[in-house]
Amino acid sequence: MDAVHRMSADEYANSGSVTHAAGRAVAEQVAVAIANLAKHLHASPDELVMTSGATESNNLALMGVCLHPRQKRRRIVSTQTEHRAVLDPLERLQKIGFEVCLLPVFPQGHPQCGQIDLDQARDKIDESTALVSVLLANNEIGVIQPISDIVKLCRRWDVPLHSDATQAIGHFDVDVDQLDVDLMSFSGHKFYGPKGVGGLFVRHRERRVKLSPQIVGGGQQDNRRSGTLNSPGIVGMSVALDICSRHAESERPNIERMRNQLWAMIETATRGEVTLNGPALDSPSRLTRNLNCHWNHVEGQSLMLACPDLCISSGSACTSANPAPSHVLQAIGLSVEQARCSLRFGLGRFNEPHEIESAAAVLVDAYKKLRLLNNTIQ
Repeated sequence: MDAVHRMSADEYANSGSVTHAAGRAVAEQVAVAIANLAKHLHASPDELVMTSGATESNNLALMGVCLHPRQKRRRIVSTQTEHRAVLDPLERLQKIGFEVCLLPVFPQGHPQCGQIDLDQARDKIDESTALVSVLLANNEIGVIQPISDIVKLCRRWDVPLHSDATQAIGHFDVDVDQLDVDLMSFSGHKFYGPKGVGGLFVRHRERRVKLSPQIVGGGQQDNRRSGTLNSPGIVGMSVALDICSRHAESERPNIERMRNQLWAMIETATRGEVTLNGPALDSPSRLTRNLNCHWNHVEGQSLMLACPDLCISSGSACTSANPAPSHVLQAIGLSVEQARCSLRFGLGRFNEPHEIESAAAVLVDAYKKLRLLNNTIQ
């Protein structure tokens, strides 16, 4: 916040105005911030495009690759559990003639619940594939996809791989070279930075990815994304990633402990009427801060309304105004009713154990009252 305030109040010049000293000073600070972001991702600064967040980054990656004038391939491979910021652009591309193949994932109860079946991916990725897009870590059930294995399938046919890493960056080491991805999206607010700023990694080394810009007019960022840079947001995001990365490893066990405590208290108090959604909590393929569970015969929306002081959701924050049941939960085999009766919890570095105890008590009390009311009505 100090960095954002300084860049807003004191260093307020336009970073694109390099004809005067004030603008050059801001441009230098933005360049340092971008270089720092690149260092955390093991990328080069010129491989980062600054955007308004992962939604814009996803649109630029998907539309930019598929609508490039030299793009002749017409198949896009993704998964059924992607964020709407990927699925909606895919629907638009499908309407203009692209074939979109959404791979299913392993169902609830499977050891690889939520992950894609690599054999099915192998059948769909071929010489006609323009792009593969797979979330690194799912925002609803926390499953981490085997990106490195998917990349190997892409390399055989020279297919670029895009991954939305919004839930991962800042919480564990994300190395674009180790993962070998071609494009990667992220948002600053997911690692406690400002909202409304993010970026897209676009590989230049070895395999140069060509993008058709989606925002034009000004020619900023080598014509990949025009528009005045959000200098306070970029600098603030860079500082936030420094802080989050510095503490992530030491804080992860405590966050995992609180997540498990919350689940244990809910499960014990409801005597097994609440069940876990997604991979097992001790699975290495699940984010340590994610909890998603199904509340038997009580709708998630009703439970949220009964607990107004808790920050919880029934799905993605980006679709919280959409009453439709979670497509992610349905993709792992839950019925529409079960999906409607589910809630998602996200824990973080500012949570305290006493909040876990309080939240569990409030949730269980509300659940029992709603369960009793539903039984009375029936």
